[in-house]
Amino acid sequence: MIIDVIWARGHGNVRATHRNTIEVTKDNYITERGDCIIACCADKAASDLDNSFKKLVTSGYSLVLMIIVAGSSMDIVVGLGLSGLRLTDERRIIVRRSGHMDDATIMLLANKAAKDLDRDLINKARDSEPIEVILIGSELKQDE
Repeated sequence: MIIDVIWARGHGNVRATHRNTIEVTKDNYITERGDCIIACCADKAASDLDNSFKKLVTSGYSLVLMIIVAGSSMDIVVGLGLSGLRLTDERRIIVRRSGHMDDATIMLLANKAAKDLDRDLINKARDSEPIEVILIGSELKQDE
């Protein structure tokens, strides 16, 4: 099991209404059109994640958990890491319900998108509270 942590903050324009993705960005501003973004000013993007975490998530099948914490509120998103993920984006991390891969995608087939996240958590993000994103990766053993 490998753990990595991203520190970010919320923003007044957090809407978290997107049906398919969750995004955390290093950008210091969120427009109202960014309805998948839950946090900005992140200290890491996909390319900055721990090398052991990146290796695990991009080689074969792995279970990926994203724990999002703002004050006393939290939510957990579960999905898969698969070979083919690149994790090279220098600005963002994206969690997807679908199987679409791009440079920012860190998790596929997630059980939640931005619209599904706990609303108390999202309200805290909208109030610009600090946000901790804990990523946990674990190898999934396949039958031989």
